[in-house]
Amino acid sequence: MEAHIKQVIKQLERDYDMKVLYACEAGSRAWGLSSKNSDYDVRFIYVQRKNWYLSIDQKRDTLEIPNRDPISMLLDDRLDLSGWELSKALRLYRKSNPSIFEWLSSKLVYSESYSTIEKMRQMEPSIFSPVVCFHHYLNMGKRNFRDCLHSKEPNVKKYINALKPIFSVKWIELHRTFPPIEFQALLDQFNLPDELNEAITHLIKSKLTTTEWNRDIDLDVINQYLESELRNLESRAKTMHKEIVDPTTELDQLFRDTLIEVWG
Repeated sequence: MEAHIKQVIKQLERDYDMKVLYACEAGSRAWGLSSKNSDYDVRFIYVQRKNWYLSIDQKRDTLEIPNRDPISMLLDDRLDLSGWELSKALRLYRKSNPSIFEWLSSKLVYSESYSTIEKMRQMEPSIFSPVVCFHHYLNMGKRNFRDCLHSKEPNVKKYINALKPIFSVKWIELHRTFPPIEFQALLDQFNLPDELNEAITHLIKSKLTTTEWNRDIDLDVINQYLESELRNLESRAKTMHKEIVDPTTELDQLFRDTLIEVWG
């Protein structure tokens, strides 16, 4: 599949007359929680030719393959690609958008060309906002846990999606850095009660194998933990204050440097 993904990236460059600066895996495979039936969620950042930017009209700055945009080759059914044009990606990076940080943190990288992505990584300490990401993951955890409670039957994937952002919030509060995206790396950071740790271990095992609910998973223990953590984290969120940082000058320069490096 990796060879196929790299072929798709090259074909996208030809079809859309642009260059892919970076392409990585997101979702369950990047989290270390993929099963044999998991999709490949590829996310990428690309840069258009110089003339594309020299227009008074705002142009579409995303590509969604195959859901919205075509590609002139056969695509594996398990493959889903979504990409952001560089200036859009940098605007979101300026806001400390967690998706960009997750992409840059992925251990499954399919393509990385030119120096732009490494320069973005070097800028991360000055751009990362603990407050923005804290609130993002807290809201995600609340929303996903609510989805769990409203489901007719317990769902392994939904509970993973509720636990992971809560662990991410706790990491941010503890380290003031962006959390790792691998689920186990987050879990290992916290000294959880034995019965909760056992319940989550069974949850992970189910996600990696059948994705069906395992009777060994103690649902009450997980629900009690999520309810308690959400309540405590919401209380602490009220005391956090957003930092005022404006890296626009540096990001503008990175954008211009990229256009020169890629297109001359």
